[in-house]
Amino acid sequence: MTEARTVEQPGEFPTERREFFLRGPAGVIECATDVPDSDEERPGTVIICHPHPEHAGTMHNKVVTILERSMRELGLRTVRFNFRGVGHSEGEFDDGYGETDDLFAVAEWVRRTRPDDVLWLGGFSFGAYIATRAALNLDVGQLITIAPPVDRYAFDSLHHPECPWLVVQGDEDELVHIDLVAKWVDDLDPPPELVVMKQADHMFHRRIMDLRGLLKNGVRDQLPEPIPARPLD
Repeated sequence: MTEARTVEQPGEFPTERREFFLRGPAGVIECATDVPDSDEERPGTVIICHPHPEHAGTMHNKVVTILERSMRELGLRTVRFNFRGVGHSEGEFDDGYGETDDLFAVAEWVRRTRPDDVLWLGGFSFGAYIATRAALNLDVGQLITIAPPVDRYAFDSLHHPECPWLVVQGDEDELVHIDLVAKWVDDLDPPPELVVMKQADHMFHRRIMDLRGLLKNGVRDQLPEPIPARPLD
């Protein structure tokens, strides 16, 4: 059982890197936000979902953090969070159902604090499933899914959300087979954009910085227009 935490729910999106707690459906949700350099800022926020809680998945996973970094370098605000029962987030693992509700709670806070921002969703492995489920019920500008475990969760019951969708898959992934992902993508209407990274396993060992560049190039055309610079007094 996790220790009860005091909620310090910010009324505004933090202007610098910060960790805090939000109120969620199963108790508090541990969150971390960051902001781009002011000269790179765009009116968009991306929420990123981590891999499976029962297999050491947290918001500090290296694929999650490289996704966060790449989006921030493109000018977006970023939000990572721990699903229920992970880290200091309260609650217990709920096989994807409660975790989707956790994401909805975080998205509600983002909508409240950044009402004019375009909302993006991203996820790695189990987090890719949660992000896809949530994208069907949110107004999302871009969906990014890395190594979606299509044979472990009911991806075949999910349709294409009404937004651009980038799927990234390593061709040497030992947990998520590339052939299954390719078939799943082809069966969707319309199919998402599938980018296959050569010589990449599930955790993108030795390819993590290449993943950073791939992600940035894959979504660059979907970015919201930059925020105009404020005139000098």
